[in-house]
Amino acid sequence: MLFIDIMNIFIGMIILFIGVLIGVAFLTLLERKMLGYIQIRKGPNKLGVLGVMQPFSDGIKLFSKEQLYLSYSNYMYYYFSPVISFFFSLMLWMMIPYYFNMINFNLGVLYVLCFLSVGVYTLLLAGWSSNSNYSMLGGLRAMAQTISYEVSLALILISSLIMIMDFNMVNMSIFQENIWFMFMMFPLTICMFSSMLAETNRTPFDFAEGESELVSGFNIEYSGGGFALIFLAEYSSILFMSMMFVLLYVGGYSLNLIFYLKLSLISLMFIWVRGTLPRYRYDKLMYMCWKIYLPVSLNLLMMYLGLKMFLM
Repeated sequence: MLFIDIMNIFIGMIILFIGVLIGVAFLTLLERKMLGYIQIRKGPNKLGVLGVMQPFSDGIKLFSKEQLYLSYSNYMYYYFSPVISFFFSLMLWMMIPYYFNMINFNLGVLYVLCFLSVGVYTLLLAGWSSNSNYSMLGGLRAMAQTISYEVSLALILISSLIMIMDFNMVNMSIFQENIWFMFMMFPLTICMFSSMLAETNRTPFDFAEGESELVSGFNIEYSGGGFALIFLAEYSSILFMSMMFVLLYVGGYSLNLIFYLKLSLISLMFIWVRGTLPRYRYDKLMYMCWKIYLPVSLNLLMMYLGLKMFLM
């Protein structure tokens, strides 16, 4: 591999990361605006035109705040878990099926599942190392929830992979030229969307940061830069999950405006759900995963496997 190729990949990665961070900034602005209008009030509208500069102002404020030093915490774990969490959420983006200049490999889906699984440890470390009862409970809840929903998420993913018989995400768009998988796999599409909500700890499944009982959950002791990194990790994983949903069910990857509009629409649905649904009960969440999603996804997996064998 030539040196110039390696440099191209490196520069492409940096541009991607900057793009993701800007996307996350405006996603937070969109969320605050949209929740504002859902609750019949204005969102941020003072900084810049229609509050466009608000996310940048928040970022500067958070990163310039003093970092707390907790006397009874396990400081190294406490300090580095948000950084590692943010790093993992950015590493997920390497899997995007680019046509040029970037890393594109045949086992992209396995790579995603590995990084989603490892992301749980950062939540648990953040909760445990803060040495607070609330954060410990939040970390344990987040871990149980994420591990449970990863099982159904993996099975739902395998159903899509059976349709294309490949782990490479580029082929998703080839197989969806005539009909989107969303129409062929409608029940799985719904299961996938709610599993994504649970996987990213979003309303109505945000038990890890349940304000009503855990104050703020696993991130209760974080302020300033640490909180900002946890926040960025969460929102970049929301954007990534939206993109993966588009890849799997809504037409695959294509370098045009419609792809980005679809991605924005799925991200908008994350916010819409937050504005309209109340928080679920924790035991019902676990019941839904093990008693509903797991049997449904397994049965449909067998059906698609039989369909594929029949058609071959």
